[in-house]
Amino acid sequence: MTYPCRTVGRAAATRLAVLSGLAALIGLAVLIGLAVLIGLAVLSGCRSTAGDNAATTPSVHAVAEANAVVDHVIDGDTIDVDIGGRRERVRLIGIDTPETKKPNAPIECYGPEASALTESLLPAGTAVRLERDAEARDDYGRLLAYVLRATDGLFVNVELVRQGAAVTLSIRPNTTHAADIAAAQDEARRAGRGLWGACPAR
Repeated sequence: MTYPCRTVGRAAATRLAVLSGLAALIGLAVLIGLAVLIGLAVLSGCRSTAGDNAATTPSVHAVAEANAVVDHVIDGDTIDVDIGGRRERVRLIGIDTPETKKPNAPIECYGPEASALTESLLPAGTAVRLERDAEARDDYGRLLAYVLRATDGLFVNVELVRQGAAVTLSIRPNTTHAADIAAAQDEARRAGRGLWGACPAR
């Protein structure tokens, strides 16, 4: 003799168990999906924060491929470099430091400090990357260049201005980084760094 009600009850129970199992699997998949989405959001936030921090330190770039080596510093905005065995005098574009070696002219306020800062940033033997603008040389035959320290990509032109050792000197057509340099000067002036705090005429 068969008992249809019991058979149906067992079948229903089996279906219920299967459905419960499927629901559990679906719930687990949903939880895993949510966890992945949360993880991606956190990583995205970290990348966004890193980008914001980088924007506040514009004088630091990625590691730069060297194409010259510093021989010695002439003054705050002029250096001698070795390029493949040839010595070249380089005038940093877009900036001007107080004079220390101009013939028949006194040493200007904060000139020695500016030269010392350039020497500390670019000691002899430092590998650098020279980047040109529209014009290759000035009227004195010096190479015109933006100088990046190869080991860490430090943008020396901007850093000198940011620390208050130089002011902007924007001469067309060599103005590719004029906005970056001007922003660094505004920062230094507001903070009273370097010559902005030490030289009354400023």
